[in-house]
Parts: sequence; structure tokens; C-alpha cells
Amino acid sequence: MAWSKAFVRFRYHYLPDHVIGELLAKRWMDNLIPFASLVLVIAIFYPFVPDLFAAGQLSNLGRQFAEFGLVTLGLAIVMLSGGIDLSVGSVFAVSVLVGLICVNVWELPIWQAFIAVIAVGAGCGLINGFAIGYLRLRAFLTTLVTLVIFRSLYEFVIIDYSTAIVANMVDSDLWDFLGVGAVAGVPFSLIITLTIAFIWHIVLSRMRPGWRLQAVGGARRSAYNAGINVRRTVCGAYVWSGLLTALAGFLFAARLGSTGSDTGVGLEIQALTAVVLGGISLGGGRGSVAKAAMGSIFVLILTNSLITLGIGGAVSSLILGVVLIVAVYVDVRWLKNRHKLLNKVYVSPTYAGLGPAMDTSANSASPFAVNDKLRNVEIIGCGLIEGPEDVILDREGNLYCGNRHGDIIRFSGPDFADPEVIAHVGGHPLGLAFDPTGNLLVCIGGMGLYQVSPDRVVSKLTDETNRSLFSVIDDSRLRLADDLDVAPDGRVFFSEATIRYEMHDWAVDALESRGNGRIICYDPRTGRTRTEIRGLVFPNGICMASDGQSFFFAESWACRVSRYWFDGPKKGQVERVLENLPGYPDNINRASDGCYWVALLGMRSPALDVALRRPGFRRRMARRVAQDNWIFPNINTGCVAKFSEQGEILESLWDLGGENHPMITSMREHKGYLYLGGIYNNRIGRYRIPGADPNWCSLDDRGSPT
Repeated sequence: MAWSKAFVRFRYHYLPDHVIGELLAKRWMDNLIPFASLVLVIAIFYPFVPDLFAAGQLSNLGRQFAEFGLVTLGLAIVMLSGGIDLSVGSVFAVSVLVGLICVNVWELPIWQAFIAVIAVGAGCGLINGFAIGYLRLRAFLTTLVTLVIFRSLYEFVIIDYSTAIVANMVDSDLWDFLGVGAVAGVPFSLIITLTIAFIWHIVLSRMRPGWRLQAVGGARRSAYNAGINVRRTVCGAYVWSGLLTALAGFLFAARLGSTGSDTGVGLEIQALTAVVLGGISLGGGRGSVAKAAMGSIFVLILTNSLITLGIGGAVSSLILGVVLIVAVYVDVRWLKNRHKLLNKVYVSPTYAGLGPAMDTSANSASPFAVNDKLRNVEIIGCGLIEGPEDVILDREGNLYCGNRHGDIIRFSGPDFADPEVIAHVGGHPLGLAFDPTGNLLVCIGGMGLYQVSPDRVVSKLTDETNRSLFSVIDDSRLRLADDLDVAPDGRVFFSEATIRYEMHDWAVDALESRGNGRIICYDPRTGRTRTEIRGLVFPNGICMASDGQSFFFAESWACRVSRYWFDGPKKGQVERVLENLPGYPDNINRASDGCYWVALLGMRSPALDVALRRPGFRRRMARRVAQDNWIFPNINTGCVAKFSEQGEILESLWDLGGENHPMITSMREHKGYLYLGGIYNNRIGRYRIPGADPNWCSLDDRGSPT
């Protein structure tokens, strides 16, 4: 059996199931399908097409991409907004014709011709945008109609100007440079397209207009409710499609210098194939510039290779149509099943065998013997607060806590009868601590480390830390900062329970018990934040030790408390202080007699202890069973224990049956009393500690300066 246990440990600890889940969760994973398709088409045609990547072929492909890529980008912008533009082929043809008439026939300066072409493209886009965005017509039918209208206008005009265009070829170096010129061997038209593509990448990924565009495409009603001008955004997308298509037509006119009856015919199908194959969702709201570019290159290589092999006309169109159908099928299936696949592989439990728990039997000699010492504690604020995860008192005896509505609440001492909201921080406040200057520091789940000044000004201290060099997870953002303490030199050490899950998914992290947490240090002197310890199993409580060079921290799902030296001769060392606790440790705070209090938020159960040694069982449970039917940590009964620096449990306080305080996540000693908080409680408890110092305040006991 020993080898079997060793194999299970190795398999679920080192084989990267969780890495696969993290990779599938990345947005850039959508690029895998278009990239694989691009590699496939190159692999298919490379043996049959001579000089596929010769310098001349690449130069020609670059100029084609410069034009086709702009059309594809314009269509991608429209599709990101939740629409579709079937008129791009006709707009392209009209733009080519206008450019050639202005330059060849009317002999206008190049810059005037450029303005005319752009104006025509913008006008065509505005017609589509106004009809779809403001008149709320169907995008498919509207652009199908404008495809016919713009194409008809092209056919009417070209009859009168086709001969004049061919007979009056312009002699202009600028015109030639736009069409066939190069800079350091790179086609100038390609440089223009790449520059525009880069700008749009920044807009879509880093700027509000891009976020609004994708928000409208992803959920139009929600975007409207969020205050986004949906009609203007949709109209603007079509205008940009017309502008980019017109620019593509202008570059095409400069390169070929002529047009014909087939100009732009079928371009909408090619562009749509490129966009969908590139991973731009037909449903809107999902896509990128890189995806559109890869789809464009795929279509160009495919069509050019077919022409080189002598396959043209109807057969080429048939192949392109089949590719479009396959791309649409993949898009629909991937969009429908991605989250199902992700749900199957993302949760990745590991082997987490715990040792035998300390005895809690009543009337036993164990310091954890159950009792009812907390059954009749004094109740503060019952029904006036929800979710006071941590509590703290100032020197004047005022009691502070947070609630799940995002408020910091103060109960004025000594009667604690009048709760007052002193600050609204937005998220659920968790750990609380005062710094030496009187600022209240707060860990806020999903937001990071914040500060509330004595004059009630809320400010962010940090919401990110240094990213791990080889981490697949972007662990620079703080997901679940939950408890903290301040070192004598002012540095703030705080725990982040998990880097994989949000606050409401704590049970999933418990199911994994993988070691997704860490402890982070924020230095107010420099404003820098860095990770101090990684790989912890839901780290929670943080409490400075009396030496001022170390602190205690709890790991909830590992049922242990450890000590870490951040300074002094033992700097960087971790030492186990308490192991095999009967419950899940949470916040830790100092006691007046030089010892420490630790809250156990819930108690271990035999069923969960067995399940922790069977990661395969937990993995199947996560896949097949609804979350509310999982085996959870028992949070119906909690307790408070006191321990010494040497790791000796001195006493424990229980509310057996959980009638008064069913879940205890924190406790704070102040002037002879112990104040109790619980993240799922609607009250704060106050317990008189027999023999405690009635004048002791934790704010006056921060440890010795280092």
C-alpha cells in the first residue's frame, strides 16, 4: 500500500492537471485554433507549391495582406459589436473606382483622392451604421441590401469611366510608392496595415472604446444598463468598417491601377471566412486583432496556392465555402462546450492526507475537550451587521468590524449600542489592523489591501504583487487578501488565501487543498509589494510574534499554524508550531499573557479527512455532483484556542452545538474581554476572560522593534 500512496501523491501533486485548466481559462487560448489551422494549410500546400516562401512570393503576399487584412479587420470590428457586414466587397469596389477616377480621370492630387475615397467609405459605413444602430434594422438583411445597392452603383459608374481609367494612367511617384513601394524591403502598404492593426490591438485590449465595443457585442442589454451608448457604438463600428475597407481599396487601386467587373466580388465571403476561422465569434464580444490577422493569412495562402495549382473559379469558391462551414461549426461548438471542458479539468485536487486530529472528547484531558464556555457570551449588534469576519478595537474602546455590504462599521464603547458606518470600501472587508499612525488597514476580498484614515478617507495601498517567473497563472493580481498584521518597522504582512479562486469559491479551494495561497509584504516606505512565501494551503491568520522578527500564520485546510522569520538570524525559515489541529485555523491574535489566540472556523470530519487522501474521488465529485452536495468542511461548530510560542495548547473555548456562535473566524482580546467575529454570523460576541489584564490593549503590544 505504501507504493500506491506514493504513486497517488506523485500523480496528483506533480502532473499538471491544474496547468491544463489554467491554460484553457486563458483568453489567448482561442488563438490556438486559428494558429493550428494556419500551420495545417502551410503543411498541406508547402510540398506542392514551389517557392511558397520565396522572397518575391512573400512580398506579393505582404501587399495582398495589407489590403485584405484591412477589410478583415473592419469586418472583425463589426462582428465584435455583435453585427455583420456583408457589404464590404461592394464598398471595396466602390472605393477602388472612386480612387481611380480621382487620380486617373480627374487628375486630382493624391491627398485629395485619398480624402474622397475615405469619405465614400465612411459614408457607406454610416448608412449601414445608422440603419442598424439607430433604426435597429437587422444587420444581416441590411448589409445584404446595401451590398446590392453599392454594387449596382459601381456597375452604373464603371460603364462610363472604364475606358478613361485605362487610357489615363497617372505618372506619380507617390502613387506608385503607395502601391508597390517598400521600406527596407517591407512593402509600404504592409507597414500601414500593421500600424493600424497595432493601434486597434491597443484600443481593443487597453482602452475604454474597445472594452465598450466588446461589451455591446457580448451582452447588449447589459451594456445599455451599464450606461454605454449602444446605438452610437454600433454605428461607429460600421463607420470604421467602411473606413478600413475604403483604405484597402485605395491601396489596391494604387497597386494595380485598374478595376474590372469582378473587383470585390466574393470578397465578403473571403473576409467572413478569415474572421470566423480566426476565432472572432459570430455571437459578438469575443475576438482580437491577432485572430483576424491569422485568419487573413490562412485565406490568402489557401486561395493563392489553389490558383498556383491551377484550381480556380467554382472549385476554389467551393473549397472556401467548405472551410467557412467548418469554421462556423468549430466556432459554435467551441463556444458552447468550452466552459464544460474547462469545468471538467480546472478543479485539480491533490493528495492532502492529515494526521490524526487532537482529541476533542468531552471530559477528556485534552486541551481541546469540548465545553460550553461561549454559550452565553454577551451579544453585540445582533441583526445590525452581516458577516463581521474580523473585529478590532482602538485605544478608546471603540469596536470596528466589516460587513458583507462593503462597509466598515464602528460600535462606540463602552456600551456598543450605536453602530455607525465610517467608510464604504466596496468589497467585503476581512482582516483588520491599525498601523502605528492610527490608520485602519483592511484586507478586502477581490480588491487587495486598503487603508481608512482617521478622517475616513479610503485609499488603496496595493492590489498586486510581483508575478511568479514560471507561473501559468497571472498571480500578480490579488484575488483573496484575507488577514494582516503590521511589523514594528511598519511593513504590512498579509495573507492571500488562494490565487486560483475568488472569495465565494473558497469551498473549491478546500476541495483542491493544493497550496494555492501565499503571504505578501507591503512596505509603505517604498510603496513596493512582493511575495514573501508561496505554496501555502489557504493561509489565513497573520500575527506578529513578540520578538518583532517573525510572525505566526495559519493554513486552514492543512490544519496547522507555522512561524516565519522575516528578519534576524533565522530570516527566511519556516517552523511548524501546531499540527493536526481538530479544526481549520483562521485568524490569530495576541493575548495579554504573552500567548496567542487562534480561531478554528470549523471542525474536521472523518468523511472529509478520508476524501483528502483520495484526490481522484474529489475530482470525480467536482465533475459529477452539484457543488451544494459536495463534502464540505464542517463550519457549523467552531472554537477559540490559546497557544504558547512553543506550540502548547493551553485552553479552548467552545459553543457546543453552535447555538450562539456557530462559526468563529476571528477573536480579539481587549481589556479583559475576548471579542468574537464570524464571516457568516450576524453578531459579535464578547466573552469575559477570567484573570485577564483589564488594562491590556493589543495596539500597545506590537513586539520589539527589529
